[in-house]
Formats: sequence, structure tokens, C-alpha cells
Amino acid sequence: MTLEIIGAGMGRTGTESLREALLHLGFGPCHHMVELRANGELVPSWLSVAQGETADWDALFVGYRSQADWPGAAYWRDLADHFPDAKVILTLRDADSWYASMTKTILPFIKAKGRHAPPHRNDIATFCELIFNRIFDGKINDPDHAKAVYEAHNASVIETIPSDRLLIYPVGSDWVPLCDFLGKPVPDVDFPSGNTTTQFQKRIADNMI
Repeated sequence: MTLEIIGAGMGRTGTESLREALLHLGFGPCHHMVELRANGELVPSWLSVAQGETADWDALFVGYRSQADWPGAAYWRDLADHFPDAKVILTLRDADSWYASMTKTILPFIKAKGRHAPPHRNDIATFCELIFNRIFDGKINDPDHAKAVYEAHNASVIETIPSDRLLIYPVGSDWVPLCDFLGKPVPDVDFPSGNTTTQFQKRIADNMI
């Protein structure tokens, strides 16, 4: 089994809904941050990658057919090169909306590191911190800088990935463009929706993320 779908969109761009949709369409298992939360044994290898060690992409994604969200999205270019037959999906939302969601979810999660959390949760927070420091030049708390990096990331994906390999997928696009891109019939069910800001905050409070 090898990766067939690469999710290049940053976290908080509808990536969990995409994950659920891919699972429904038969592209599971799907690698997503939820996998690291559920399987603490996956975290050390990703932490090593974030600390600069050479990544074994085949080993990191063994058993997975698709990927969405962090940590994979931070390495979309490497994954696109390593899995040349995989299709790429870029989830998008407005930069202001994206950053507002970040400040209420992932950034508080990182700041809560060490507060009576299980060890693998702290490792995930450390991993996110390392990745954000690299991607956002250590200035994730600067809204203008972070949003500029976010928009540059999206532009880079669009400029790099050939159009026949890429689906630009704004939040709220529903089933049709996704199914057309993947050659699947449109399911007769509502498109998944989950991991809202409120749900994310509750997971933080309950030490479930």
C-alpha cells in the first residue's frame, strides 16, 4: 500500500472533514493528526523528523492510503516528490478565518504543553511548535506574518503541482468536486463536518488532544 492522496492544506482548513470524506470514499486509512493523538507510538518518529533527522516516508506512511492535516501537510513538497502518482488536495479557507481558528485551537494547545498532560500529548505539542517555528519563522503569533506565510504556502502548492494532479478545495465545496477528482460516485449522505473550534477546545480541556 502507498499514499494515493496527499493533503497539502494546513490544519484548520477543513482537514478533519476531508479525512472523514476520504474514509467514506474508501481511501482509508487516512493519516491525520488524529492518528498521532490516538497512537502515541507514532509520535517519536515524527518528532525526530521535526528535529531534522532524515525522513523515511515509506515507513512513516506504511499502511495509509491517504493523508490530510498536520504533520504531513508540513512536508507536502517532499511527499509529492516521493509519491509521484499520488493526487494532491489543497484545502483552503479565508486567511483571516484560518488565523482566527488557529488562535483558538492549535496555538492554545501548544501553550498548554506540560500542564498535567500525558507524555505523548506533550510530544505532539513540541512537534507542532518545531514545525510552526520552521514554517512561520518563529512568528506564528504575528497575525500579519502568519497570514502572509499561509497565503504563500497555498500559492506555492498551486504553482508547484500540475493542475491535473491538484484539487483546490475550499471549505464548503461538498462532495461533487472531490468525487469528480477521485473518480468516485457522489454518496447519498451529507458531507462530513467536524472538529469545530468548540470541539477542539473541549478536547484540550479534557486532555484528549
